[in-house]
Amino acid sequence: MKKFPNAFVIIIGAILFAWALTFVVPQGSYERFTDEASGMIRVVSDSYQETQGHHLSAFEVMLTIPRGIVDRGNVIVLILLLGGCFYVIEKTGALAQGLTKLVKVLKGKEVLSLFAVSFLFTAAGVSIGLQQEVIALTPVLLIFGKSMGFNTYTTLYMSYGSAVLGSAFSPSNPFGVIVAQQEAGVALLSGSGFRMIVLCIAFLIWMLYLIRYAARNRIEKVEAYSNQGKMTVNSKVILSLLGLTFLVVLYGLLKLNWGFMEMSACFFTLGMVSGLLGKLGVNGTGEAYISGFKDMIFAAIIIGLANSISMVLKEGMIIDSIVYGLFGPLQYLSASLSGVLMMVAHCILHVPIPSYSGQAILTMPILVPLSDLIGISRQTCVLAYQYGAIIADLLVPTNGALMAILAVSGIPYNKWLQFAWKPAALLLLLGAMAIVVSVHIGYA
Repeated sequence: MKKFPNAFVIIIGAILFAWALTFVVPQGSYERFTDEASGMIRVVSDSYQETQGHHLSAFEVMLTIPRGIVDRGNVIVLILLLGGCFYVIEKTGALAQGLTKLVKVLKGKEVLSLFAVSFLFTAAGVSIGLQQEVIALTPVLLIFGKSMGFNTYTTLYMSYGSAVLGSAFSPSNPFGVIVAQQEAGVALLSGSGFRMIVLCIAFLIWMLYLIRYAARNRIEKVEAYSNQGKMTVNSKVILSLLGLTFLVVLYGLLKLNWGFMEMSACFFTLGMVSGLLGKLGVNGTGEAYISGFKDMIFAAIIIGLANSISMVLKEGMIIDSIVYGLFGPLQYLSASLSGVLMMVAHCILHVPIPSYSGQAILTMPILVPLSDLIGISRQTCVLAYQYGAIIADLLVPTNGALMAILAVSGIPYNKWLQFAWKPAALLLLLGAMAIVVSVHIGYA
C-alpha cells in the first residue's frame, strides 16, 4: 500500500474537492443583515433562494490559499509564539527538570496522571473552548506521555480529545454555547444544570474508555531526560511564571474579552523573560525562538490552509445550499428523531464549516424557527448544535487544529480515523440520548 497522503496533501485535495462541488451543488443564499446592537451579521430564516452566481476560476481558487492563511493570522501568530515560548523554556532546562520531577512524583500512578491531565484539558475546553493552543503543547505532552508509558494516541486523547469533550459538553463555552444561545434568543448560560449533568456523565465514560485503552496499549517507558539534578531556583521561577501566565491568560479570556493577540503577547513576554532567567542571553533566546518557529510553521500553515476550504464554498455560493439541504427535511419528522438528526446534520456540516462559532451564527437563525415548528425547545436546538458540531472536531480533516496536531505528532490521518471513530461515536451516542431526554422532559 502506498503511503497515505500527509496533512498538506489532504487539505489541498479538500480545497480542490470543494471547488468541484461548487459546479455540482446548486448555488443559493439566505438573506442577511447587520444587527446594529451587536454589529454581527445575522441570517433571515425562510429566506433561502437559489441563485446563479459567479463560478470561481482556477486562479481564484489558488488565491484562497494565501487569503486563507492571512485570514487566520491571529491564530497562526499564537501558535508560533506559543511554540517558540515552550522551545525557549525547554532550552533553559527548566522543562526537563520539571518533567523529571513530575514523572518521579507520578511513578506508579499512571492512572492518576491520565485522570489529572484529562481533567485539566476538559476544564480548559469547558471554560475557554481550548483547541488550537494544544498544538504548541503537543511536543511536551508527547515527552510526558512516553515517560508514563502512554502511546501517542493515549497522549493526544487525554489532551486534545479531552479539550474537545469539554468544549462540546460545556455549559459555558464562550465560542460555542454562548454564541449559539445568543443567536437562538435564549438567556445566556441558561439550562446549565442539565448540561453539567451530561458533562459529568461524558467525562466518566471518557475516562473509563481511556483507562481501558491505555492499559491495553502500554509502551515501554522512555526516560524523558537523563542526568537531571535537583531543580534550580531559576527553573522553579520559570515554571512558576509559566503557571502564572496561564492564569493571567485565563482571566483575560473570561473577564477582559481577550483574544488571540493578547494571548500571544503574554507568551512572547514569558519566553523572553524565561530565556534571560535561564541564562541563554539575548542572542540565545532569539535563536531558541527561531528554532521553535521552525518546529511550528507546518502546523501553523495547516491552520490557514483549512480555512481556504470554507472560503471556496462560501465564494462558490453553496454553503447556504448545503445548510438548506441538510436541515429542511427535518420538519417532517418526530421531535425526538428530528433533534437527533439535527445533531448528525451539524456533524456533517462541520466538514465544510470547521469554525463551530461560525457554524452557530450561520445555522441558529435558520434552525430556531424550524425547532419551534417541530416542537423542539430552543435549548435542545442549541444542544444538537454543540454536540454535533464540536464532537466532529475529533474527526473532520478540515479542522486545522486537529490536522496540525497530527502533523506535529507524525500520525497519518487514516491511522487517526481508525482509532478516533469509536470514542467519537460513543460521545455522539451519549449526545443523542441527552437530546431525546431533553425533548421528553421539555428542557427549556
